[in-house]
Amino acid sequence: MKDLLRQIPSIYELQHTEAFERFISGQNLSFEKGTELVKESVAFIRKCILENNWDGPHPDTALFIEEIYKQAAHIKKKRFSLSLHKIINASGTVLHTNLGRARLGVETIEHVTKVAASYTNLEYDVENGIRGSRHTHAEKFICELTGAEAAMVVNNNAAAVFIILSALAKNKEVIVSRGELVEIGGSFRVSSIMEESGARLVEVGTTNKTHLHDYEGHIGEETAMIMKVHQSNFVMKGFTSSVGTEDLVNLSGKYDHVIYYEDLGSGALFDFSLHGIGKEPLVRQVIEKGADLVSFSGDKLLGGPQAGIIAGRKEVVNVLKKHPLARVLRVDKMTLAALEMTLLHFLKEEELKIPAIYGITRPKEDIKDQSMKLIAQLKKRNVSFILEVVEGTSRVGGGTMPEVELETYLIAIGHNHVTSHELHERLRFNEPVIIGRIQQDRLLLDLRTVTIEEQEDILEALDKMSKAIESGDPI
Repeated sequence: MKDLLRQIPSIYELQHTEAFERFISGQNLSFEKGTELVKESVAFIRKCILENNWDGPHPDTALFIEEIYKQAAHIKKKRFSLSLHKIINASGTVLHTNLGRARLGVETIEHVTKVAASYTNLEYDVENGIRGSRHTHAEKFICELTGAEAAMVVNNNAAAVFIILSALAKNKEVIVSRGELVEIGGSFRVSSIMEESGARLVEVGTTNKTHLHDYEGHIGEETAMIMKVHQSNFVMKGFTSSVGTEDLVNLSGKYDHVIYYEDLGSGALFDFSLHGIGKEPLVRQVIEKGADLVSFSGDKLLGGPQAGIIAGRKEVVNVLKKHPLARVLRVDKMTLAALEMTLLHFLKEEELKIPAIYGITRPKEDIKDQSMKLIAQLKKRNVSFILEVVEGTSRVGGGTMPEVELETYLIAIGHNHVTSHELHERLRFNEPVIIGRIQQDRLLLDLRTVTIEEQEDILEALDKMSKAIESGDPI
């Protein structure tokens, strides 16, 4: 081992070779950066030799020098590669939290690109030539769509809950049903957010049943708010009861010092029930019933960018806009651009231009037709897979409508010599990455969440994968 280590050329020797010059020239590197990468490469090889884990060429050969620069190039590629990259979502989960939730539409992306590439009127009143407010850009669309008097946007719905509680109920009591003390993604709990905000949680009712008198019996001088939390990510069935929006609005209306706030979580502007999908309350309906405030997400059922949208009575929303947290939690020009274009699609009744809306409402026969065409294309290429179209279900995702199953058709992929897990792993190492799902030891691809352009990428990936398997190439 010591003999091997002694035969590794010094960094000085490597620096003064034609191979080093070719390396920095070919990789477009400075002398200093090239030296740094070569040092890392040599250190890695030395470590492999010390751990008896080196099966490369002997240090006294020309191949060993090539291996140093090959490893240095690999280190450079890994270091300079971007972390976020495209993934093709063939899982069928439309709002896949791990894959970035809602995908933006074509016109939305164009608007974001235009705004990002130029100066904008983000905080400039063009008409009057004075400083403006970023709150105005999406506010008019939100108000028109929901019927609210005023609105503002923060960076997500958890932030919306936090600023509402901090600004309106700090050191005061907030009444919440025990059946609504939910935990959202990433282990964030409503009770924890409330504690951080300085509001004092008053739990009423039981896990499965809460009545109006439970709320009535706990309202006092220290009560600032009645808060209702929509059970977005779970369903309670059986011996249960809860108090509706109208009753809580009427109850809070009896007290001048009590605000009624409803955290809608997903927040639907589109009536999915008309398509037989779920029973999600519409934001407009909650506002019309008299809620002082509502908040909801921008990247779930709305189908836009990550954002927390607050809407309600003007005098209450104005308190939030003036709170110091409004600056801490504000969104940037690209988020506002994406949000306002998404909202504009709702106003123009062009909801199907929003990929999330289109994906959720897409007819299963449309997906079957797309799946059959892809299989026909694969068979023309004589791939070695066992292919068939089977019936199945898709999910809405994003902690939204958990009880809803969307009927779909799936492409089932099998192979006589490779497991379904290995097939999926090969797709994960493809460029671009392709994510499906495995059920009953079969790899399934759901084209509900796949565009026609992405379908071509899947076709090429499966064709390449078939050839690699047949030739015995490893993953």
